Amino acid sequence: MNDLDTRLIFMPAVAMVALTFAVWWRMYFVRIGQMKRERIHPQAVATSAQSAARLTDSGPADNFRNLFELPVLFYVALVVAALTQQVNAATLGLAWAFVLLRVVHSAIHCTYNKVMHRFYAYVAGGMVLWLLWGAIAFGWWRA
Repeated sequence: MNDLDTRLIFMPAVAMVALTFAVWWRMYFVRIGQMKRERIHPQAVATSAQSAARLTDSGPADNFRNLFELPVLFYVALVVAALTQQVNAATLGLAWAFVLLRVVHSAIHCTYNKVMHRFYAYVAGGMVLWLLWGAIAFGWWRA
């Protein structure tokens, strides 16, 4: 029996949306700043190829795209956990761990961007996500 409020599972989702929003703003300011400094006309970066050739600080934009890769599975996992009444300490803990690791990954990607540091945060977040799905699958199978 589940003794936690099912709605609690959506708080990590709200945190991920807040992270995505923060990275979106960072991307906006970095891109607009560079375009103003270097007097790049918006039409000169109309395609991804043109953008890659002209805009040198792509960390926030790359990270923004990353926030629509593994996190999609995260959001679905939270919905599945809620619908199958599997909101418990394990699923909540794993969900918050994933959010924390994505925050670390984004912070690295949007600042100093050391690849191996970013990689470790990415792999750790991925492992937590697979554990979350494993916990949900095991809980559903056990029911």
